[in-house]
Amino acid sequence: MDCHSQDESVVPVRSDEIRVLLMGNPNVGKSVIFSKLTNKEVLSANYTGTTVGFTSGKTEHRGQSISIIDVPGTYSLETTSPAEEVAIEMLGEGAHVVLCVLDGTNLERNLNLALQLQQCSIPIVFAVNFMDVAERQGITIDTEALSRELGAPVLPMIAIRNIGLKEVLDQILKVASRELKSCQPGVIPQEERWKEIGRIAEKVQRVDHRHPTFQERLGDWMLLPMPGLPIAFLVLLIALGLVVGGGKALRAVFFLPVTHDIIVPAIKAFVSLFVTEGLVFNLLVGEYGVLVKMVEWPFALILPYIFLFYIVLAFLEDSGYMPRLGVLLDRTLRSMGLQGGNIVPLFMGYGCAAPAILGTRAATTYKERIIVATLVSLAIPCASQTGAFVALLGERSITVLLMMFAISLFTLIVAGNIMGRLIPGKIDPMLLEIPNLLLPDGKAVTRKIWLRTKNFMVDAQVPLFFGIALAALMVETGALESFGEFIKPLVSGWLGLPQEASLALVLGIIRRELGVLPLLEMDLTTLQLLVGSVVALFYVPCLAVFAVLFKEFGIKVAIFIAGLTIFSAFFFAGIVNQIGTQIVNLF
Repeated sequence: MDCHSQDESVVPVRSDEIRVLLMGNPNVGKSVIFSKLTNKEVLSANYTGTTVGFTSGKTEHRGQSISIIDVPGTYSLETTSPAEEVAIEMLGEGAHVVLCVLDGTNLERNLNLALQLQQCSIPIVFAVNFMDVAERQGITIDTEALSRELGAPVLPMIAIRNIGLKEVLDQILKVASRELKSCQPGVIPQEERWKEIGRIAEKVQRVDHRHPTFQERLGDWMLLPMPGLPIAFLVLLIALGLVVGGGKALRAVFFLPVTHDIIVPAIKAFVSLFVTEGLVFNLLVGEYGVLVKMVEWPFALILPYIFLFYIVLAFLEDSGYMPRLGVLLDRTLRSMGLQGGNIVPLFMGYGCAAPAILGTRAATTYKERIIVATLVSLAIPCASQTGAFVALLGERSITVLLMMFAISLFTLIVAGNIMGRLIPGKIDPMLLEIPNLLLPDGKAVTRKIWLRTKNFMVDAQVPLFFGIALAALMVETGALESFGEFIKPLVSGWLGLPQEASLALVLGIIRRELGVLPLLEMDLTTLQLLVGSVVALFYVPCLAVFAVLFKEFGIKVAIFIAGLTIFSAFFFAGIVNQIGTQIVNLF
């Protein structure tokens, strides 16, 4: 965001960069504010030595370069969670300004963090967000009075409509210190702190009675079994329709024509200038040619579904619907040894299993962590694997595709119930904040979709390259035929798949979608497609997921989960094949 109006009262603090820590409770709109303020050099990363993520970016205002670090959302600075520890570490590293975002609809809760930051020597600017939502709820906040109480600038803001952003940047330039200042906040006794919060809130806030809006009533309805469950079912149908139907349309209209009619012929023509036949030619552009499949598989087959899945995920996250789904499914999850808050890492598993497993650190018990990690590894297909399933089954049989999702859901519930009873440990009560139901900000959602899609395409390239190169070598050297002969009783006998399907078993270890994509190259019956998909669904976690399991739980747990998935893949797929074969023979 670049602003260049000529307000003589504001001058650049210095010629070098201003470091700003963007802080606040979860769900106060920090991600929207960050997206609005920064539009270049955005970096997402984990804080050193942790799995807690943060984002940094740069902007320029009145000729001054400003670096903004989006600190993980935290309710306090009392080191009771990894996010709070990271927030304190970042304060200790120093900043020129802290921009603390307060939620105008939950002022008292937000003042808990504000009073702790008030003790720091780092200059602070407070921004009260959601002022429009607060007004609709009958809440009036006197920001000038709040500024006097906190001893720092307090600005009203409606970030989603760009209101207050320029004024915040102006204040940052006004109050920024001339050198980095660090902060080790002291501890105010909780009883004393909450008394002060109550006094300030009573002085600066007025709440008038008024009837709830339709949007507020809808948010409340989503928490109730009726009509919450029908709404959840409708949301699921819309999401599935968008990802599956929209992905097929994108592939047919754009991705496949561009890949098959333009990119692949150009690659083959270019390679033919230097190599015309033989092993090298086949490795590059043959049946499993690295240069062809490196474009075809991730770009033409997976990307359309990944892109649309991230649109759905971003909307569910930024609208405030995800916590409501957690409340709605709390009873179901408790039968699985989990509480409703675990809906977040479980849903993240449909994006990628690795961050979903890392996300279990927010769980309150070790039992919950083990159950979520096992379920994500066993029964939840990641976004790229889902895209491969849709590409494999969508053209042949929508019924089989829906059966795959049904098998995944059924396994999730049954396996969760079994582990919930067998694994010792308790289930803590669900403590989950329910944010306001909001229409997501287009710019923030677009930025999030872009970053996630870009990261997927970048992260997938190296494993895909090695996987495809291995496939090409096995095919061209005859190793695949030898390996297929060795495991023929398992693949051709028990599973009823062609011998060359053994390639998918090898590649699936590298990346989960590679356990599906080789099946696209084979002429399989509908039953074989279902069997192959069941194998891929349950099959061993990819190397990246296994590494995360090892890091988080140790080698014994990682090997146990990998062994469980391998056994489940072959056992249940074989059962499907045997039953399916009997039915086919019968009719």
